[in-house]
Amino acid sequence: MRKDKEKVLDDVWTEDHVKSFLQVRPHDGSNEDFHMLLKAYQSMRASDFELFVQFFTGEKRDISATGRDGRTVMDIASTHRHGAEYVEVLNGAS
Repeated sequence: MRKDKEKVLDDVWTEDHVKSFLQVRPHDGSNEDFHMLLKAYQSMRASDFELFVQFFTGEKRDISATGRDGRTVMDIASTHRHGAEYVEVLNGAS
C-alpha cells in the first residue's frame, strides 16, 4: 500500500502562514496565549518560531502564559532534546 501524501520537509513558511497561528484558539478553555504559543512551538522550525514570537509579542501577548499544569512553553521546550533554540527565542522575548 502506498501513502496518499508524502511528508513535506523544509516547507517554506510565509509571513502570513506564521501570522495565522495568532488566530489559533483553544477548545478546552485553556489559556489562549499559552495554547497559541504551544501550537506554534510544536509546528514551526526555530527560525519560523522566532518570527512568530515577534508577532506574538507585538500584539502584547503573554510569553509567560501557563497551561493547566502551570508550565510555560519555555518549561516544556527546555525538557525537549531539540528545544534549546526555542528556549533561546523565548528568553530573548522575555
